[in-house]
Amino acid sequence: MNYYPKTLGELTAALSLFPGIGKKSAQRLAFYLLNCPKGDVARLLTAIQEARSKIVNCQTCFGMSETPECPICRDQSRDKSIICVLANPNNLFVLESAGVYKGLYHVLGGLLSPLDGIGPEHLRIRELLNRVKQGGVREVILALSSNVEGESTAAYLKRLLDPVRVRISRIASGIPVGGELEYADEITLARSLEGRLKY
Repeated sequence: MNYYPKTLGELTAALSLFPGIGKKSAQRLAFYLLNCPKGDVARLLTAIQEARSKIVNCQTCFGMSETPECPICRDQSRDKSIICVLANPNNLFVLESAGVYKGLYHVLGGLLSPLDGIGPEHLRIRELLNRVKQGGVREVILALSSNVEGESTAAYLKRLLDPVRVRISRIASGIPVGGELEYADEITLARSLEGRLKY
């Protein structure tokens, strides 16, 4: 006989849909939610509903915003001659938190992945080309993952952007700060050597 409440099972299953959350972690979260003060649960539900209803894609860069154009695209102090291309909006916030990049962004909405049925028509590639062709852009930085999908997307974008005569660059990749050489794979080591800096 199954003594596990059906609604608890449904809550656990729903929580396990989150990335990086397995069945055990989802179960712990479910028990936490059931035992925390009702006010905290209400606050969480309200925050989720508010975010879902108010956050839209910026009409220019396709990052997340509560207005048609995000604060970064509206910021007159940003360098409008550089566009950093990212796969997803969360990458924008990670890069922005470093505080070193002062240009604009363009979020593709994913990466090319033929096995998953994601082709160029599913990404915001046409919009990127339109932005670059409007003029004033001197460099496009491809800040895409170093996996197969990221590499193929970068190669595809380079092929499309080459005729526009704009500088195309990639973010550096290699051994992270504090990383040990003995734990690095061959591709990471090769990238580290290729992207070496003068000391």
